Amino acid sequence: MQLEIRPDPAEVGRARRWARSRLAGSGIAADEPLAETLILLVSELVTNAVVHTGCPAVVRLSLPGAAAEWAPVRLEVADTSARAPVPRCADGDATGGRGLALVDGLADRWGWSQEGAGKRIWCELDRCDRPRGSAAVAYGGGMSAYEGLAFEAV
Repeated sequence: MQLEIRPDPAEVGRARRWARSRLAGSGIAADEPLAETLILLVSELVTNAVVHTGCPAVVRLSLPGAAAEWAPVRLEVADTSARAPVPRCADGDATGGRGLALVDGLADRWGWSQEGAGKRIWCELDRCDRPRGSAAVAYGGGMSAYEGLAFEAV
């Protein structure tokens, strides 16, 4: 399943509505923690794509069927900017700059990779009930976790 988005901040709301409808169609209730977390991740990654690239992007969502309920939910946002996500310090009063830090804290795994002339940022959420942070985080492009730093996808 995929959704093409324009480089317009209004697209963030449309991407959230689209993801909610896909979740409902897959049997994941809107009030489940997994659904709430996934919608927040959609907001963050789509916001980064539309605000920092100024280019169209594609949102992809992979939802396993009921028979594969152990399989992770995967969200990908591909854009045409080849610039890698870069760490950004966000002080306490800043109104932005925390998007990928949230992704890092909420997703079981996330990373990015070059794709053609652009890049793809992805994250996965496991469907089982286990504490967050117990899985290894996969980073593309030689990234590693930066304590206290936010990340900006550009």
